[in-house]
Amino acid sequence: MTEESQMAEQTAQAAAQGQDVQQEHQKYITGLGDWHRSQTCGELTLANNGQEVCLMGWVQYRRDHGGLIFVDLRDRSGLTQVVFSPDAAPEAHKNAHILRSEYVLAIKGLVRPRPEGMVNPNMVTGEIEVVVTEWKLLNTSKTPPFAIENRCDAGENLRLAWRYLDLRRPRMQDNLRLRHKVAQCIRRHLDEDGFVEVETPVLTKSTPEGARDFLVPSRLNTGEFYALPQSPQLFKQLLMVAGMDRYFQIVRCFRDEDLRADRQPEFTQVDIEMSFADEETVMGMAEKLMARVFKDVMGKELSLPFPRMPWDEAMARYGVDKPDTRFGLELVDITEIVRGSGFKLFATAPLVKGMRVPGGESMTRKEIDAFTEFVKIYGAQGLAWIKIKADEWQSPIAKFLSDEERKGIAAALDLQVGDIVFFQAGEPGMVNAALGNLRVHLADHMNLIPENTFNFLWVTDFPLYEYDEEEKRYVACHHPFTSPAPGHMEIMTSDPARARARAYDMVLNGSEVGGGSIRIHSGEVQRRMFEALGFTPEQAESQFGFLIQALEHGAPPHGGLAFGLDRLIMLLAGANSIRDVIAFPKTQRATCLMTEAPSPVAAKQLRELGLRLREQPGEKGKADKPGETEKAD
Repeated sequence: MTEESQMAEQTAQAAAQGQDVQQEHQKYITGLGDWHRSQTCGELTLANNGQEVCLMGWVQYRRDHGGLIFVDLRDRSGLTQVVFSPDAAPEAHKNAHILRSEYVLAIKGLVRPRPEGMVNPNMVTGEIEVVVTEWKLLNTSKTPPFAIENRCDAGENLRLAWRYLDLRRPRMQDNLRLRHKVAQCIRRHLDEDGFVEVETPVLTKSTPEGARDFLVPSRLNTGEFYALPQSPQLFKQLLMVAGMDRYFQIVRCFRDEDLRADRQPEFTQVDIEMSFADEETVMGMAEKLMARVFKDVMGKELSLPFPRMPWDEAMARYGVDKPDTRFGLELVDITEIVRGSGFKLFATAPLVKGMRVPGGESMTRKEIDAFTEFVKIYGAQGLAWIKIKADEWQSPIAKFLSDEERKGIAAALDLQVGDIVFFQAGEPGMVNAALGNLRVHLADHMNLIPENTFNFLWVTDFPLYEYDEEEKRYVACHHPFTSPAPGHMEIMTSDPARARARAYDMVLNGSEVGGGSIRIHSGEVQRRMFEALGFTPEQAESQFGFLIQALEHGAPPHGGLAFGLDRLIMLLAGANSIRDVIAFPKTQRATCLMTEAPSPVAAKQLRELGLRLREQPGEKGKADKPGETEKAD
């Protein structure tokens, strides 16, 4: 038998033994009766010395010290050490040895100071303990698949499969409490600022121009589908037409798109819309909201107004439209300096950019090779570099650069001895994406990002359109209801690449936490926008006729924005993924490991919806015959 199989067998035996013990202990379970909690497990201090208390929670640890048995009792507020003493309460002590981790326990006892040398200054309750006089076992627990503590090293998939246990961990409970506090603060502030919370439909109409919709078949309208909303965009505009003036909603949204650490198929956004507003009005409102959240929830004062940066400048200096301004490593355009260079890639590239990394000359070739592999994610073929030494420029490409080109590069990038500079050359989209993302990766690798720093930034003056290589046409950069910038309506069709939008994004530490725009409020302009995007009049009418009609009935100028609540909480909590701040998230494959959703459904239910699919397990004879089937979406 191998060592691995021996360990597996021992683990199985231990689990079986634990199961037997847990079942044996169930005979001690009793009901609450007339017991009521007097305090939580995280609030007792020396001020409670001598008081009789009743606590309830889960057993975190049990420690037997000779005759004394110590238990750390946990609830969502924290831990309290409780003591079973054969001298103080022999009857209570008699069966305390049965207690195991995650057993549910109620105790009554007296608060007393901890003995000298046993104080824990890291806990609110660290100066006291409770001597148990009575206790009730409310429930037993199987051995958890991982430790219910912050130091848990279980993989994410295991924790998601047992999410209700993962959520018992203090860090996860802190995240959910933070989420609650932020949501309540947002509601209070917007209510005080004259906004009205209005719920919009969850079953709505599928529309193009965006991520894929999640579709819901209609039983009463065979062959037709609802779509789950990607956002309440159309409805909030209709509320402005309806005269609501100021609307908000903390709303669940749905997008069927490729997932990553800061995306989920179902997510929450704070949706806000205002009538008779321009960009400064909306941005000023949003800044005050963030200042209120940071002051009330985080205890931090924000400096207003937030800095503004045009989209063109963000792309030029940082390569991305959501720059992290907590550190340097800015990108510099050296295209003209190396035009006609002996290094052919530089000589002919549409764009050449460099990024100076101070003190980076000490990087190993292994590190540089790893960075080269990293930029390939963004379409780069490689990564050029030069180490600036006292007596030479060390690089495979250095010999191709003339003295004049070296002087120009050194001046443009302010190169110093001991630096390394990375270059990227090629199409602007690739160059910016590769170097812009490498910039953040390098800063993280070199510990250049200051902790507990929150840098807000508005990125403004976005392009109205972006070119979709797959569809070979221009699509809306934000959405097709964004108003063109003053004077740019004339070039929407004649020169779409130059057209700018009345759009703005709020960026926090390199993440877009909010985005919005001033909307089109004219039916005629909205028709022209659809035409510029390639819609036929019939397509525009079929998809958005109700909106165009509404805009022709006295729509006021209006605009707004939406905050990604999950992403905002992730940044405030210092988490690495929005999955850490959502109670029951999906995996990157959009599945729930706990409930096993999505899952097959009975053919009978699908037939009632007017759908057909191939035979499902356990449904033999109930599905349509092979050859007559369609796969349900």
